[in-house]
Amino acid sequence: MAAMRRFFVQNVERETILSGDEYSHAKNVLRLGEGDEIVLLDGSGKEYDAIIAKVSKGEMLCSVVGERPSDKECKTCVRLLIGALKGDKTELVVQKATELGVAQICVFSSRFCAAYMNENKLERLRKVAREAAKQCLRATVPSIEYCDSLEEALATCADFENKLFACEFAKSSDVDLRSLRGSCALVVGSEGGFSEEEFAVARSAGFAGVTLGKRILRAETAAIAFTSAVMFVLGEWQ
Repeated sequence: MAAMRRFFVQNVERETILSGDEYSHAKNVLRLGEGDEIVLLDGSGKEYDAIIAKVSKGEMLCSVVGERPSDKECKTCVRLLIGALKGDKTELVVQKATELGVAQICVFSSRFCAAYMNENKLERLRKVAREAAKQCLRATVPSIEYCDSLEEALATCADFENKLFACEFAKSSDVDLRSLRGSCALVVGSEGGFSEEEFAVARSAGFAGVTLGKRILRAETAAIAFTSAVMFVLGEWQ
């Protein structure tokens, strides 16, 4: 049986209104109507079973009939810092990182970054994350933020137990990824990579250099592969 359709709302109450983009998707794309069963999500980590009680112009009234904790969220907090990528590549990374269970995503600008970010692009990334979260049955959406500089982005990771900086010119890794335990902050650059000075700044901020193998990976491949490897080591694939 197909999974029930899932929708994010700001707050879930006994009687909850579905409106905006979620309403449009439910009514115009999925053709849902009165009596259909759905799942409501408010980002709390809970799933709420609901029935569409009434459909009117611009909104659906949903009656909540049950709730349960989600079992799809990662037990360990992982934060991904990714240099802004050209075209729709940043969207691809956000989508896949969400599927892999990342809790936080920070897009940043750095010395060799050729892409730019604005509020419209940031909102688009948040929408991509919401859609990816629904598709992979998550009950929360990763937070998406932007930092104007690498230094600013690195400073947001002070409380993480493991700070890992993927660097294409690192000769070897400063840590053994196979021994990772606890929260992790992962940094991957844009298409232009990092400078030696940026690598030094990262190390001074407590980040360990990590090599992703002998081959040079595309930035989007590096971000997805790095995240996948860390999630596997943390036991999220078991």
